[in-house]
Amino acid sequence: MKGVVIACVAVFGIAGSTLAPFITPCREQDTVCLQMSAQKAVPILAAGIPAMGIARLDPMYVEQVRTSQAGLDMDFRNTSVTGLRNCEVLHCKRHTGKTFVDLKCSVMLVGDYTLGGKLLIMPIEGSGRYAIKIYDIVVKIMFKVGEKMVGGDAYWVVESWKHTAEVQTGAHFLFRNLFNGNKALSEAVHTFANENWHDIFEEVAPPIVKAIVSNIVDESTKLFDKVPIKDLVIQ
Repeated sequence: MKGVVIACVAVFGIAGSTLAPFITPCREQDTVCLQMSAQKAVPILAAGIPAMGIARLDPMYVEQVRTSQAGLDMDFRNTSVTGLRNCEVLHCKRHTGKTFVDLKCSVMLVGDYTLGGKLLIMPIEGSGRYAIKIYDIVVKIMFKVGEKMVGGDAYWVVESWKHTAEVQTGAHFLFRNLFNGNKALSEAVHTFANENWHDIFEEVAPPIVKAIVSNIVDESTKLFDKVPIKDLVIQ
């Protein structure tokens, strides 16, 4: 997801910039060109661009997401997110200071977890390794962009952002060492979670998705800090 958004932002015109020669120039109103150009740039950005300060995006590393909601305490640590290089750009548009990106991805999250409380109606407790496979998550991101002046040039600045996420196809959950290794209880929880994947995703995944989107905004800001608007907009 991360690389896709940066690609979409970059497409708005680094035609004359040597920082991103892989971007095909498009006019701001040409959404078809923007979508196609962003899609082409995804694997390049996912591999990382050291010259622009953009780290490797696939895998993405999320240090920790800790939260408590709906009676469930969650702590996810050392998470590796893979699959972002294969994201599909569904829509890409910039209008009146706002950038809109819709994309679809299938990703794998692997890391360490600690859970305690209730997973919907099921008691759950455990700590160990986890894996979550998400099939066809559609993420819609909008961020508002302002301007700042540096050395006589104008640069974009992210002022605010928001997102929504919906899984279209499915999700599969695996939590090792539930209930201190009790096989019967673990199997019951996993059966319940994977049969009710949509409701479980809505309860468990939003904090992780938000953390990933936060990284997206951070990386986009790196692009804005290095390239002036005059090199980002095709008149």
